[in-house]
Amino acid sequence: MPNTGDRLSSTRSSGVIAAAALLAATAACSASGAATDSGRPTVVTTFTVLADMVENVAGDRVEVSSITRAGAEIHTYEPAPEDLVRGEGADLIMANGLGLEAWFTQFTDNIDAPTATLSDGVETIPISSGGYRGEPNPHAWMSPDNAQVYVDNIAEELGELDPANTEYYAAEAQQYKQRIARIGADLEAELSGLPDSRRALVTCEGAFSYLARDAGLTERYLWAVNAETQATPKQIASVVEFVRANDVPTVFCETTVNDGSQRQVAAESGAELGRSLYVDSLSKAGGPVPTYLDLLRYDTEAISEGLTREEDA
Repeated sequence: MPNTGDRLSSTRSSGVIAAAALLAATAACSASGAATDSGRPTVVTTFTVLADMVENVAGDRVEVSSITRAGAEIHTYEPAPEDLVRGEGADLIMANGLGLEAWFTQFTDNIDAPTATLSDGVETIPISSGGYRGEPNPHAWMSPDNAQVYVDNIAEELGELDPANTEYYAAEAQQYKQRIARIGADLEAELSGLPDSRRALVTCEGAFSYLARDAGLTERYLWAVNAETQATPKQIASVVEFVRANDVPTVFCETTVNDGSQRQVAAESGAELGRSLYVDSLSKAGGPVPTYLDLLRYDTEAISEGLTREEDA
């Protein structure tokens, strides 16, 4: 979000400065270490979801890696010295934008590599409550519809980076977009029978605004972004009231935060706590969501299962 970096920078600046100092000492090594034997372009993304999306478009034509690792919380991440080394050796760094990576400007100020913002062109949704009210919700990749924009941006950026393979990237992007669109269509079909009064998605973080819009759901959350990971009694009471009023059968929380507050909501409202949802990070290779398509499928199935639970009983 546009102002998030300013609000959180004081807690991370010392780590970035220290990393920048180490970068100067390791620059020569990083230059030789970053080059690939294949001579393929090197792309670094800010988090694992974007890395997987890029890999699906790039195939074996590009070397792709993520700054943050599987399971990391992206909002408050602190770049390490080795992150700066990899960034310095990249031909292109791809970020989500919309203020998601509050640390990104500090990161790029210390390296010399071009950057691209993959959310460019997305119709944003403003955050409706909390300290970030009115700022654009940064979790635009959680929408199968918005993902089409991301994929187009990836294909365009890769084509500019590697013009010899422009047609390949465009073709791979089209196939990938079709697979993403099918997941969105499946969710809409699965939720089509829900009454309007129960078409509600209640989560810990407000990360599902775009997915809720795609599926025709009303979104409600405890806090807007994961910089605020402790719900106040007032926030909990408000969500409990909403769940009761709308007869919401299941509430959810994300894998990167403590679900204690949402457990309290479930206990006080009579709702069930559903499966933990994935947002900011993929799982490791052997986990439930090793790819972006897996993440979308897992989350949409968990949401559909939770919201239709009582109707199936």
